[in-house]
Amino acid sequence: MFERTALPGGPRVITARVPGARAVTIEAHVLAGSRLESAELAGAAHFMEHLTFKGTAAYPTTRALSEAVEGIGGSFNASTDRESTVYWIRVPARHAELAMTVLGELIIRPRLDPAEIENERPVIVEEIRSYLDDPAEHVTVLVDQALFGDTPLGREIAGTEEGVRSLPADGLRRFWAAGYRPANTVVACSGDLPHARVAELAAAAFGTGDGARPAFEPAPALPAGERFLRATRATTQAQLCLGVPALRRDDPASWALSVLNAVLGDGMSSRLFLELREEQGLAYDVGSSTSAHADCGALVVYAGVDPAKLSAALAAILAELARLRDETVPAEELAKAKAYLSGRLELRLDETRSLASWIGTQEALHERVWSPEEALAAIAAVEADEVRALAGRLFRDDALRLALVAPARAGRGLDRRLRLP
Repeated sequence: MFERTALPGGPRVITARVPGARAVTIEAHVLAGSRLESAELAGAAHFMEHLTFKGTAAYPTTRALSEAVEGIGGSFNASTDRESTVYWIRVPARHAELAMTVLGELIIRPRLDPAEIENERPVIVEEIRSYLDDPAEHVTVLVDQALFGDTPLGREIAGTEEGVRSLPADGLRRFWAAGYRPANTVVACSGDLPHARVAELAAAAFGTGDGARPAFEPAPALPAGERFLRATRATTQAQLCLGVPALRRDDPASWALSVLNAVLGDGMSSRLFLELREEQGLAYDVGSSTSAHADCGALVVYAGVDPAKLSAALAAILAELARLRDETVPAEELAKAKAYLSGRLELRLDETRSLASWIGTQEALHERVWSPEEALAAIAAVEADEVRALAGRLFRDDALRLALVAPARAGRGLDRRLRLP
């Protein structure tokens, strides 16, 4: 399903060929995310993602970059995460060389112009403000703080308004020089291109260059933050997140966690959706999700509810966690959850961008690369007893952390109800 090559002194290259595909997607995973930041440089990884698009050696302006890609009908963007920053380009397959060249320029040859650094500060500040003005976004920031404490994992990836305004320009350059190295990059490609051709293009675009690999501090003992965090907003709806520490990225029980999450809150057939929305009418938007890092992870339930119904919503969520802890998932429900996960995976991988992300993320961050067939077999092998045992490990009173964004008087005393039935 895939081929891989580690270029000497250069990036690792992994490809999945899709015969007949007219599009090609190329991703570059730079192993430099927000976990590498010191407190002084909080927000540097995200700032660097912005800054690379302000001009490179061959494309000195944002306009030159966008015209190069959009001028052939392509699209490109980037995102910053805790342990990597991912750049991607999707173009007609005949323009693969241009796409690879642009990626190499963004990562290896950005201008890092001092004037552009200053110009970008207020732009990022407005982005941060947009998150904080959106209660559904703000509550996810709070639950990370509650779970991971005052650490890089608990901080907003974009940083704070004050921090972004004071980030030292030389610190940004040091962050780029340490992390944005050819040998610290994974290039993933999906489309109708031979692997050897992709490796050739990557070698030309990225060149060679290694250095001392940046390392991040281990995660603290979790949960590391306050049991209950809230922000007051004059809204007509309250946003609630209930989180627990979960599993590291390649924990052997990760597939069981995926099934547990599907049963609990992933999709319109999940227990949370059916109980809180369909049966009790407590929420319009409710669900659960998981996140995983090299050495830790989290499971978070989210709900947007009437402020007057916060206690009822919290009680209903806690009841569903306890049910997974205390009762074995019936065979029919387990089979439906596994079919849901398997079908979603197959549909997602039927497109070049998702396929490139699948192989690139695994090569960059995981201990192994799973083929779709192997992943489907792993999902099918999950047993109901594994799900219940995992729920027993995760769902404990001392592990619960609650975040809330709500009007001033809403949710008073909610923390006293933060215990499983």
